[in-house]
Amino acid sequence: MEKIRVALVGVGNCASALVQGVQYYKDTKSEEQAIGLKHFLLGGYHARDIEFVSAFDIDRRKVGKDLCEAVFSPPNNTLKLTEVPKQGVVVQKGATLDGVGEYLKNVIQISDAPPVDVAEVLKATRAEIVLNLLPSGAVKASEWYAEQALKAKCAFVNVTPTPIASNLVWSRKFEDAGVPVVGDDLIDQVGATTLHKTLLKLLSDSGVKITETYQLDVGGGTESLDTLDRTRETKRTIKTKAVATALPYKAEIVAGSTDFVDFLENRRDSYFWLQGTYFCNVPMRMDVRLCTVDAPNAGSMLFDVIRAVKIALNRKIKGSLASVSAYAFKNPPQAEPLDIAEQWFREFIEGKREG
Repeated sequence: MEKIRVALVGVGNCASALVQGVQYYKDTKSEEQAIGLKHFLLGGYHARDIEFVSAFDIDRRKVGKDLCEAVFSPPNNTLKLTEVPKQGVVVQKGATLDGVGEYLKNVIQISDAPPVDVAEVLKATRAEIVLNLLPSGAVKASEWYAEQALKAKCAFVNVTPTPIASNLVWSRKFEDAGVPVVGDDLIDQVGATTLHKTLLKLLSDSGVKITETYQLDVGGGTESLDTLDRTRETKRTIKTKAVATALPYKAEIVAGSTDFVDFLENRRDSYFWLQGTYFCNVPMRMDVRLCTVDAPNAGSMLFDVIRAVKIALNRKIKGSLASVSAYAFKNPPQAEPLDIAEQWFREFIEGKREG
């Protein structure tokens, strides 16, 4: 298969896991070997078909370095999953804008190198897909990079909660440019939101009436710190709305990040509390704790999203991809229950659904 040419915006922990993941899975030859991937092949594309052609960051410890070195540079603190050979991609200085919040000022060391013309770099490297991995609070920066993708006629994957794929104005811009856009706010592979929704659906389908439930996340790393600083309420609104789609009736629901703990590094602890009634109105209560490492949790979903967007490019589909977004994001243009979103995604890959 032809390569899928990807540009990275933000070379943080998530980018580190993704770059390592491509190297880790490049020699897998079967479903049995591809442990940890939801799809070994997707539309004929293998993980090794993903190629990183350009990368942008603002931290001086990453700018000017080959991607293989930059993904392990501070403040990145996720797991080292494998050795990464030289990529031949030098991380270039991007725009700062609102990329550094108040809580990150003492964490990010901004490079004094002049910012490059991102759109021209995307064109020169023949990037097809721009992957936005900026901190959650970088709203202006996310929108600015979306504009650069439009100028370069690149597809755009918005991992952040900034409303782009779910925003009608932005969706029309990408449709006019003739390229697809997906987002917003990526779902984790073993994510708290997905687990919460699954538990609620399982109990509800069994006849349990859920009355109250909450999900609280505590994490370390720069993304958790930025969330606490700038997007705590935004992400809480998005997560609560996403969780609510699992129930066919209204219940008291709260879901979202609650605190930052430095020594957790890139780990995340999620706590779930569910209360309801079952047969003869007998009360039940459930407490669950989920412990994960944040960055690798995005890997499998990003593999699927990148390959699905490449399929859309091949088919010349433009604008917001409702099926891919509903499958992989918490705040898509059209939110659907898990089973419907999965069905939409399968139909899209099989060519039975346009967007």
